[in-house]
Formats: sequence, C-alpha cells, structure tokens
Amino acid sequence: MTTSRLPSAGPVSTAAVSLRLPADVTAPAIARHAVRDVLTGLGVHGQSMDDVLLATSELVTNAFEHGEQPDRLELQCTGERLTLRVFDSGTEVPRLKEPSPKVARSRGLQLVHALAEDWGYERCPGGKIVWAVFLLPLHGP
Repeated sequence: MTTSRLPSAGPVSTAAVSLRLPADVTAPAIARHAVRDVLTGLGVHGQSMDDVLLATSELVTNAFEHGEQPDRLELQCTGERLTLRVFDSGTEVPRLKEPSPKVARSRGLQLVHALAEDWGYERCPGGKIVWAVFLLPLHGP
C-alpha cells in the first residue's frame, strides 16, 4: 500500500492511498482494513466511517464477482471530500438494479447509491473504474 499525506495550511486534510488488490475472496477485507486505517488517521469515526467501509466492501466485492479481476483501490481525501476508486479488468458496466424481495443479493450498488454523495464508473485501459464520493466531517488528522 502506498500512502501519502500532504501538509496543508489550515484545517484541510489531504491523504492518498493506492492498494493492489488480490484476485481472491480476501480482497474486500484487505481493502476495508486499509481504508479504516486511513479514515482513523484522518479522525473520521462513527457512521461516516461505517458508510465508507460498507461501500468499500460492496465495490471491491463487485469487482471480484462481476469485474473479472479486481486490480487496485485508490482513496483520495482532500478536505471533507473523499473519493474511493476501485479498478477492475471487467468490461461489464455497473447497473443500478431494483432489488427484488425474492433475491438475497444484488443490492451492492443500491447501498453505494444510498451512502455516497455521488458514484459512477469510467472505462479505462484494461477495464474500468467504479468510484464513489463521500463528504466527511473531519476532526483533525
């Protein structure tokens, strides 16, 4: 994992993380652990942390299950804006589906949609990036 924290003038905190993800079922737990460490260092706790960690799990799980192979996670936090990006090698476009009461799965993007300020995807060489943006109350680095 690569982490950088840039000094700033005033209360704005900046952090960036890039983490290679394994192409197996451990990827969501590894991603959550790394994101939790960064958020803790930024002073993010409680519901805000829980929301980002749940979205992290959902996006990385989707990359593993639907993206053919997860590649990496990037986390960028500037001030109170946190952007989570998950890269995978899949070409399938993520789609927000209406959950069915008969199906126990397929609610991941619904959760991300509900928790994040914004989310989306971009195609990139070798696959795609699925991203989510969160507005966080920061209590100091």
